[in-house]
Amino acid sequence: MVEEAKPPRIEGDSLIVETVTGTEVYDTQYLVAALLVFVAKGDGNISGPETQRMLSLLEEHFNLQSSATLALLQRAMADIADNPDMRSLLSQLGTLLSPADKEDIILMLLKVVAADGRRDAEEMESLSVAAEIIEIPEEAMHRAYERYFKETGTFDSDPA
Repeated sequence: MVEEAKPPRIEGDSLIVETVTGTEVYDTQYLVAALLVFVAKGDGNISGPETQRMLSLLEEHFNLQSSATLALLQRAMADIADNPDMRSLLSQLGTLLSPADKEDIILMLLKVVAADGRRDAEEMESLSVAAEIIEIPEEAMHRAYERYFKETGTFDSDPA
């Protein structure tokens, strides 16, 4: 008899997904890592500077050791490559985030887009899709851009 997968459930700050092959636990750290990878990969590849920026952002934001950060990022990269339903998973994880968390994540995503110094429309489109997936309000987007421009001294409309 084939066992049906149970609907995902939220426990604390984690999303629990039970399937016939096992149980997966996803938390906000994973969500942020996956979104960073999703946006960095928007232009088709992830550059060295983007990888370094993602590692430093995750370490700083979550106060992680570099080995834990690297493992988290590697898991997110593998999952994005292997999971055709990643958008649905990220959307469900987005419900775990506060409005302030969402604004912080957009700021982090902007920093990843700018990490390699190139202006890639594909990455900006991925940023827009990521914001849509986790339902970031327009006001939070504007505040994140303002924070980015203030931190970087960049005042044009393109963060790269």
